[in-house]
Amino acid sequence: MQLDWTPVRQELARWHNEELTLPVWWRDDDAIEPTQQLEKLLELSAETGVPVHLAIIPREATKALAERIIGDANVVPVVHGWSHTNYQPKTETKCEFGNARPLEIRSEQAAEGLRRLQTLLGERVSAMFVPPWNRVPADFFPELSKIGFHSVSTCNPRASQELVPGLAQINTHIDPLYWRPSKKLSHPELIVEKTARLLKKRRQGKLDNTEPFGLLTHHLAHDDRVWEFCRQFWSELLEGPFEVFRSA
Repeated sequence: MQLDWTPVRQELARWHNEELTLPVWWRDDDAIEPTQQLEKLLELSAETGVPVHLAIIPREATKALAERIIGDANVVPVVHGWSHTNYQPKTETKCEFGNARPLEIRSEQAAEGLRRLQTLLGERVSAMFVPPWNRVPADFFPELSKIGFHSVSTCNPRASQELVPGLAQINTHIDPLYWRPSKKLSHPELIVEKTARLLKKRRQGKLDNTEPFGLLTHHLAHDDRVWEFCRQFWSELLEGPFEVFRSA
């Protein structure tokens, strides 16, 4: 797959000329166990040198997964909700921690998610909350902070650095998958254009460039075209003036 990355290359050249630095990061969702797809993800992370923040579904996470990643310095385990279950009515968008359930139950499950991953992986776990389907209501932010989470990650450029005091917003911005009607690579030319457009807005001060510019992937859903796009994406971005973000 040959893509024309000229718009991104031209934009990154302007970043070099203006002596700017682009913070970048990588989040991958829905991990539960070791798979061949996970191995491809970890191989690409090692190849690019960009750590992958692996959003693990706590209720389903296996000891085998913990054993596979605990010694891999390129993996940053983060908390992907609790069970990746939708509790909203069919007429509403999917959400695991939405207002369809009592706040107490949602808080207990979020806390248990963090505890379970810490039991499996100890201090390797970063206290970042990644809500399934990238959705969580604002009234749940104070609860996440009380539980001990230091950040929340959804998608699209953030409006503010903190959601509530002590709870940072660290989003993703580029998702190469087109989910409906089938999981496949979205129009790659449009993704390249979107990437260049977002970088331009950051350079111009119209978007927050202190927020790491994030790639969102789902290793279990990738075919060869998606993997190739991800490889090219990092190859191009790392030609720019970059700084890799890694959650504590």
